[in-house]
Amino acid sequence: MKRHFGRLARKNVKLAKGKWAGELSSHQLQVLRSLTENYGFAVALSDLLLLDGGWYVTHAGLLRLAARSRCNSIRVEQVRHFCDPVAGRWVFKATVYKSPSSKGFVGYGDADPSNVSLLVQGAELRIAETRAVNRALRKAYGIGLCSVEELGSLSGSSAPLKSHEPSARSHSANGSNNGQPRLRDRLCRLCVLIRQYNLDPMLVKAYAADFCGTPTLKEASRDLVESFISHLAASAKENRDGLVCKLNSYAHQPVEVKL
Repeated sequence: MKRHFGRLARKNVKLAKGKWAGELSSHQLQVLRSLTENYGFAVALSDLLLLDGGWYVTHAGLLRLAARSRCNSIRVEQVRHFCDPVAGRWVFKATVYKSPSSKGFVGYGDADPSNVSLLVQGAELRIAETRAVNRALRKAYGIGLCSVEELGSLSGSSAPLKSHEPSARSHSANGSNNGQPRLRDRLCRLCVLIRQYNLDPMLVKAYAADFCGTPTLKEASRDLVESFISHLAASAKENRDGLVCKLNSYAHQPVEVKL
């Protein structure tokens, strides 16, 4: 197994250098090797993502780790007295049993419209469940990384739940041919920016649509979306107060711009 993970580590480094060209430091590559050798995560299967200089594990990566480790079972239950279906607020408790005699590793996951990705508002129930499972699995297997779904970036999308080997000839409309669309990585970064600079996600949503000149982000081109995210990052870093004033100008728009 160690020999296999060693080969996988070399493959991961090669793929990462191509996928995140210009974004990887020697330290980040060293962390990637360590994560691969310890847990068997595969970049080709999108088990890991690099966002704003940090590694994040995905739901799919955690499930594959559990399968390799012969996890006995995962139990998920709704924490009803903290849930409010009308407000779209959900809380789940997940318990991971690594073996039949395990006492269980518990993780809680919550989701509401204020802490989920702009792309998946309305799917808070599924996101809360996924977050609970992720946290329980990270506890059970000693994963110090935060999961992507806990940022609200890919939660609710079917993409992280699919295990597939990317074809060398395949090319996503989002602009990547090495296992994970780069646009999806950019959207993850957008969620990180919103949380990092404490921005209002609804106002960012309206600003994004206006910036791209389209009714919805789904109708915007990949280049426009990436341009907006780069613009937002630069604005937040250089003049957050000015950015907040700009966002507030969208606060009283009569028509909600939907993603």
